[in-house]
This record gives sequence, C-alpha cells and structure tokens, in this order.
Amino acid sequence: MRITAPTETAPGETRVALVPRSATQLVSTGATVAIQAGAGVAAGITNAAYVEVGAEVVADRAALIADADIVVVVRRPDVAFVGQMKRGSVLVGVLEPAGDPAVVRALVDGGVTAFRLEAMPRISRAQDMDVLSSMATLAGYHAAVMAAFRLPRIFPLMMTAAGTITPARALILGAGVAGLQAIATCRRLGAVVEAFDVRPAVRDQVESLGARFVETGVESESQQDTGGYARELEADAQARQHQVLAEHVKESDVVISTAQIPNRKAPILVTADMVASMRPGSVIVDLAAPGGGNCELTKPGEEVDANGVLILGPMNLPAAIPGQASQLYSHNATRFLMQILKDGQVQLDFDDVVISQTCITHDGKPMGEQIEALLQGATA
Repeated sequence: MRITAPTETAPGETRVALVPRSATQLVSTGATVAIQAGAGVAAGITNAAYVEVGAEVVADRAALIADADIVVVVRRPDVAFVGQMKRGSVLVGVLEPAGDPAVVRALVDGGVTAFRLEAMPRISRAQDMDVLSSMATLAGYHAAVMAAFRLPRIFPLMMTAAGTITPARALILGAGVAGLQAIATCRRLGAVVEAFDVRPAVRDQVESLGARFVETGVESESQQDTGGYARELEADAQARQHQVLAEHVKESDVVISTAQIPNRKAPILVTADMVASMRPGSVIVDLAAPGGGNCELTKPGEEVDANGVLILGPMNLPAAIPGQASQLYSHNATRFLMQILKDGQVQLDFDDVVISQTCITHDGKPMGEQIEALLQGATA
C-alpha cells in the first residue's frame, strides 16, 4: 500500500496533507509513505524530517501521483491531477465537489474512489476525523488576533498614570467551533465580549467562556439541523434579528462573524446600515467570506474600508498558521485512513456512516443522490 501527499498548488495554500508524525503511524501499518519534495516547506517541515521517520521524498510529482494507491490532499485537485491517478486508487481530502463538477466526472471516469473529509458526520467516534472543526478552531483564534492587530486601540482594560483605558468591545456572530474559539481568544486578550447565535443550546457554552449571550427573540431549537449546524432564518425572523443586532454592532469595536450554512450562501447578519453606524477604526472580520460573507459589504479575499470601518474577508485563515493547521489536518486525515485500511488493504464498509457519508465516487460511479444530481446538472 503506497500512500502519498503531493505539494498543494492552490494559490495561498501553505498546508501539507501529511506531517512526519502521521507518516510514522502509517509506516507502522506496513504502508509505504511518499511525500513530494518540498511539500512541507511552507509549514516549516523539511524533507529530512520525513526521511527520518521512514517516508520517501519524491521529486517527480507525476510519478508520485501515478504510483499511489492512496493520495491525500488538503484542497480539491484539478482534472489534470485526477487524470494522473491510476484506476482503483483512492483520493482523500477536502474535495467540495459542488465547486467543480468536472473533477467529480473525472473521478468517475478514472475509476477513482474519492472521500470528502468535509462531509464527516458529527458523531462522537468521528471527532478525531473532523477536519472542519479542526480548521475552524484555528480560524476563530486567528480572526481574534487579526482583529486585535488591526484595531487602532488595545483590547484590555488598563490602569495607567495617564488615565484609565477602557476595554474594547467584541461581538461574535455565530457560536460554532470558530465562534467559540474567537470568544475565548478575545476574552484572553482582555475584551468585553458578546455573542449571538440562533441556536439557544449554545448559550451555556458562550457564557462559560465569559461572554454575554445576545438574545434577539428568534432563537429556537428548530434552528439547528441534525448535524448541529444552524438553519437559515425566515424573512420575518431575519428582520427581527437585524433590528436587535443593529444596536450591538453599533457599540462594538470588533465584530467577528462566523455564520455559515452548508451548501448555501452565508446569511447576511451585518447590513450596510449597521456598518455605517460603527465608529471609525472599528474592525469586522468575516469568516463567512468563502460563502459570500455575513456582512453586506464584505468582498471575499479583500479588505474594504467603509468610511473608516475595516472589513476583512479572509478566504483561508488556517493557511496563515500552516504548522499547526497541517498538524491537525494530518491527524484528522490519518485517523480516517485508519478506518479504511485493514490488513494492509483498503476495505470499505458502506454500512459505516463515516464511509458512506464521505464517499463521493467509487468503482466508476457517483455515490449518493447529491453527487448524481450534481453530475446530471453539470451535463444538462
């Protein structure tokens, strides 16, 4: 069994899919692990570090891909990449099939079995394979640090001989994994923190971190789906939500928004009018930028100055912390590999929700109604 990890080629991507510690675990199962030369450099991992744990370092990218039984990636590869993979091989990564149906078609035509880690079920035994939670933790942390750096004032209360500096006020929108980490980090930096979420079940978590939970009157248990994600609000509920949030946004120095809905455009939580009410120098970090943004004025991947309010729309914050991001991602991916590797071979039990929910192609066929519909829509 030959398991490989190539260099990521997406713009700005600094992570590597497998780190030396994971390579050690995989080698101990009898597998051969090969890494493309230089794949870990951006994450601070040298070629020598892989060699020391028994992994091979291969300079020829095409040969690395063509010889692999399992290829582990961070981001979805392109059609040309898939074309280099051998029939019957396995691809594992954050594949986001809806982003490029042509890649899914290439996987089907090439007889490649592919698993999208972003679809990992949120069940207790899959927690150590949950890539989205791992990356969201880092994104929430970095968003708070980014806001603190760009805000033209300090976060904590400070008593000085020249007078008292009042603490900054931070509002976190969305109390999922990223939001909770943003709350914790802003609190550690000394800010006064408020947080909002449509799911009342997260109130205890918010308050346990020392933040005040903002009630808008739209919170309901029905706003959480079976996977633990928030549902989109109806129009009248959105209007009530905006009315309440407007006052809290106005008084905030920092707003960090994290609300995303899987496979849907991110909901607008901060309107242009709310931004106009904020003090000059305030900062908005919109972690929902990849989904269009929670702020009406967000431009994904750009910085916007809206009359003195800075709006940041980062697209891939974990890549800004490549060392730890690679470490966590690699652990998640390796734990998943351990689920499909039995006695040195890939063995798939489609009665296992971890396998069935993440597999998008197998044996020359799309897996699941969603993937079938995606391909049909692409050819319609």
